[in-house]
Amino acid sequence: MIAIKRLRSRDVDFQARLDELLAFEAAQDTAVEQTVAAILAEVKTRGDDAVLDYTRRFDGLSATSMAELSIPCSRLQQALAELPDEQRSALETAAERVRDYHQRQLLQSWHYIDDSPQGCGSLLGQQVTPLDRVGLYVPGGKASYPSSVLMNAIPARVAGVGELIMVVPTPGGEQNPLVLAAAALVGVDRVFTIGGAQAIAALAYGTATVPRVDKIVGPGNAYVAAAKRRVFGIVGIDMVAGPSEILIIGDGHTPADWVAMDLFSQAEHDELAQAILVSPAAEYLEQVAESMARLLPTMPRQQVIRAALENRGALIQVSDLDEACRLANRIAPEHLELSLRDADRWLPHIRHAGAIFIGAYSSESLGDYCAGPNHVLPTSGSARFSSPLGVYDFQKRSSLIRVSPAAAGALGRVAAILAEGEGLQAHARSADYRQEN
Repeated sequence: MIAIKRLRSRDVDFQARLDELLAFEAAQDTAVEQTVAAILAEVKTRGDDAVLDYTRRFDGLSATSMAELSIPCSRLQQALAELPDEQRSALETAAERVRDYHQRQLLQSWHYIDDSPQGCGSLLGQQVTPLDRVGLYVPGGKASYPSSVLMNAIPARVAGVGELIMVVPTPGGEQNPLVLAAAALVGVDRVFTIGGAQAIAALAYGTATVPRVDKIVGPGNAYVAAAKRRVFGIVGIDMVAGPSEILIIGDGHTPADWVAMDLFSQAEHDELAQAILVSPAAEYLEQVAESMARLLPTMPRQQVIRAALENRGALIQVSDLDEACRLANRIAPEHLELSLRDADRWLPHIRHAGAIFIGAYSSESLGDYCAGPNHVLPTSGSARFSSPLGVYDFQKRSSLIRVSPAAAGALGRVAAILAEGEGLQAHARSADYRQEN
């Protein structure tokens, strides 16, 4: 059996045990922070030389110039051309579905004429423009993720971003052909085989070889997360992501093996991933526990899965599905599966989740690869206030204000009164000048 935690909402210590289960300090490991601060400072000061030094040290590459860490577009196209037909078809299908979904997110510029007594024909509106250059961080250590290339690059391309710079670590010099093929398929402009905090620094500050970007997106390890947090403000970032999470609400109608494997699908990411099943049916929780115990030995990453489930996993019994939904909103998980017979009925009860999978056939793994919506999602409860990565993350909005002469008089007095109340005389005089002409 797996020593996964068992909680019951009616127990007197439930809230304390739940808080302990959910506790995760994503930020500040002192040693990590100090190391990252030193790396950022070195790259900012020494540029390419520092990037080369850290790449030799951490990835075991003996490159003597940045040219050796740059992958030409011809190599990307070669990787795409050499993919087995089945893999290429799957990659193209996923890319098409992700692109189709994200095209529906495009924001449009708009304006209107203000015909109110104060507006007097002024024009007000919003102009939407894409970012100029974006950096894509693609993990390449424990595993390689072509899906991350699709999910980060496609919405940027749909938004109209002018240039995509991808960085991907290649420890020992091993390049993943599927990652390179994905980069070719989505039209990445330049690829550098660098990773870690040094790659984030190069993208944020720019070097003689790596262009400075406007925003950095993509997941990474603790060093990457710490580096992104530190350069925020110099560049934009998507989010500082924690370990992967899944919460499943089950009523007993989905086969236990399906639910067990869905829990495994997130637990296999790493030992800190969180997988939780919530159900009012005690017997169903036991069925899933038995399925997990039986299926775990068949998993190639069983040690990682076991560690994740025993560290941060749980089977939680609640009184009913109303309480299950309230608990889900309290947790605000990255992935939420409503594995229920009448799942649509319960959807309006959910307010906080990164992605919601509705019904027994909607496995989270489809969302990771090819359903269409983005798999870059808020973690660690941040779904309470943030959203999945999307096209809107690669567009920005500028306000449009064209004031008519008549409105300058009507609005000028309003502005002047408020400015005087704040003690800002130049603001008031600036508004008054327009009233006088």
